[in-house]
Amino acid sequence: KIDEDGSGSLSFEELEEGARKVREFRNWLRVMDIDKGDLRQLFQMVDVDNSGEIDLEEFIEAMFRIKNTESKTATRFVKHLVTKLETEAMDMRADLTLSLSALTSTMERAER
Repeated sequence: KIDEDGSGSLSFEELEEGARKVREFRNWLRVMDIDKGDLRQLFQMVDVDNSGEIDLEEFIEAMFRIKNTESKTATRFVKHLVTKLETEAMDMRADLTLSLSALTSTMERAER
């Protein structure tokens, strides 16, 4: 019902459309306290390879894990966000270190 093109994987648009059109899915998301704003984050949590598509079986499995292993879905979202922010901060730090090193080298050459 959600996999509109029958590919076996879901794009974010299909997931969003399914949440709007498929009553059982919409109700299930509501029970798990996942609103429209959380849907993108949910998609990103499942799309670990950042391909823009998620395998339907993996999505179902991930939803089952969230429902049965976390007392609150919000906890799972927070963990995902913190991990993502930590990774981005480390990447930014590495970029800044490289930029500072290049700037320092340029300044030292200019002084000679």
